[in-house]
Amino acid sequence: MGAHSRGVSYRARTAVALLVAGVSAFGLVGTATAGEGTVDGTPCSEYARACVDIDSRQAWLIDDGEVVRGPVPVSTGGEGRETPRGAFSVEWKNKNHRSAEFNGAPMPFAVFFAAGGIAFHEGNLHTPSAGCVRMSYDDAEAWFEFLQPGDAVEVR
Repeated sequence: MGAHSRGVSYRARTAVALLVAGVSAFGLVGTATAGEGTVDGTPCSEYARACVDIDSRQAWLIDDGEVVRGPVPVSTGGEGRETPRGAFSVEWKNKNHRSAEFNGAPMPFAVFFAAGGIAFHEGNLHTPSAGCVRMSYDDAEAWFEFLQPGDAVEVR
């Protein structure tokens, strides 16, 4: 049974994930590197619930240190609008979100995890995003159903 289902609080899991990723209340304190407590086949720690590898354009869902979905293809931010790297947590979700910044553009299955409206959502995989992590319909729906506010997200 995973930490998620054992009743460990979202806040506690997120704090552990941030510390593993090298972030503290005082700023960056070092970063975990591939092979140091990472989930097999991913660049992320066992505390992550969602993992993104920008260089390979792939993402995974993780439960208690085990991949439960992925790798799946993603599109990330382009030059000047890069997807931020680091450790984050899911802030909120909106199944039928529309972008206030981009004239009401649809962002189905939006799972927001970083400042500036950065989210996982369904969208075009063939062009760079404005910073979000775009996925196929089925994958975006899976991310939306699996992730909950407070869950740890790591972007490498």
